[in-house]
Amino acid sequence: MSQDRLLRNVISVMIMAGYEVSELFAMRPKSFDIIASNGDQILVLKVISHIDSISEENARDLDRIARNLSGSPLIVGERARDAELERGAVYVRYGIFAINYPTLHDYFVEGSPPLIYASPGGLYVNISGERLRELRENSSLSLGDLGQILGVSRRTVAKYEAGMGTTIEIALRIEETFDSGVVEPIDLIQYNSHFEEPAKKPDEIPIRAVIEEMGMDIQPMYRAPFQALVRYDSHTILTGYGSSQKLSRRAGIIGNISQVTRTHAMCIMTDDQRQRRIGRTLMISEDSLLSLDEPDDLINLILN
Repeated sequence: MSQDRLLRNVISVMIMAGYEVSELFAMRPKSFDIIASNGDQILVLKVISHIDSISEENARDLDRIARNLSGSPLIVGERARDAELERGAVYVRYGIFAINYPTLHDYFVEGSPPLIYASPGGLYVNISGERLRELRENSSLSLGDLGQILGVSRRTVAKYEAGMGTTIEIALRIEETFDSGVVEPIDLIQYNSHFEEPAKKPDEIPIRAVIEEMGMDIQPMYRAPFQALVRYDSHTILTGYGSSQKLSRRAGIIGNISQVTRTHAMCIMTDDQRQRRIGRTLMISEDSLLSLDEPDDLINLILN
C-alpha cells in the first residue's frame, strides 16, 4: 500500500470513529501527519509504511507534542524489520504504540482492542494477575501445582500473578485450565511517556522571556507547524514565530489544528505591524505583544 493510500485509510477510520481530523501537515521535517480529536481524546498520529523508520528523535518530538496537548501519540504502519505487522498486535517504538491499519479500524470503529504485543522473542499477552490468583485459589491449587500444569516454575506463576506478561501459548493453557479468560486487552489511548522533559535552552524560543514575564508558560515544539505551546490558566495557544511570509504559509494549518484540539492559535510576526487573522489564527506583531500587560489581554485579543 502506498504511503498516501495508507494515510487516506487512517483518516477514513478516524472519521468513521467520530473523530474530527486536522488537515495534513505536509511541511518537512515533520513529527506527525494528522491530529484527531473526539472532544474527549486527542491523538497525534504518525503514519509511516515501515515503523523502524521512526527514530528516537522523531519519537521524542511526537511524545512532546502529544503530552503538551494532553493527548496520546500513535504510530500506524505496515511493516517492521522484514515482516508485515500482525492484525490485532501492538508494537512499540521508543515507548509509543505502533499498529497496522486493520488494528486501528478494529479498535476505533469496531470497539475491539488488540490483545497481543510484540516484544523481542515473539508475541506476548498481558494477563490479569489478580484474576489468575483468584482462579488458582478457588481451584485449591498452589503456585507449584499450577506451574506443573502449565509447564513453568512456581516462581514464574508468581510473576504472572504479579503482572508479568506471557506467551500466547501459556495464556491459552491458563484459559483452558480454568475455562475462563485472563488475557487483558491493550488500551491504545492509555499512554505514559517514557521521555524526560528536557531543560529549556535560553535561546530556544526568542519570545520566551516576554511570554514568561507576562505570567504564562511556554514550551518549545519541534518539527511541527507551530514552534511553541503557550499556556495560561485553562488556555493553550499554538504559537508560531518568525517572518510574516513564513508564518502566512503556516497560519492556516495552525488554526485548523487549534480547532480540532479546542485550543487557540497565534502567530507572532517579526517584520510586520499589521494585526490581522488568517482563518482562526491571530497574526500579531512582536511589538504589539510587548505592549500587552496581562495574559488576559492576550487571551481577549485572540478571542475577539
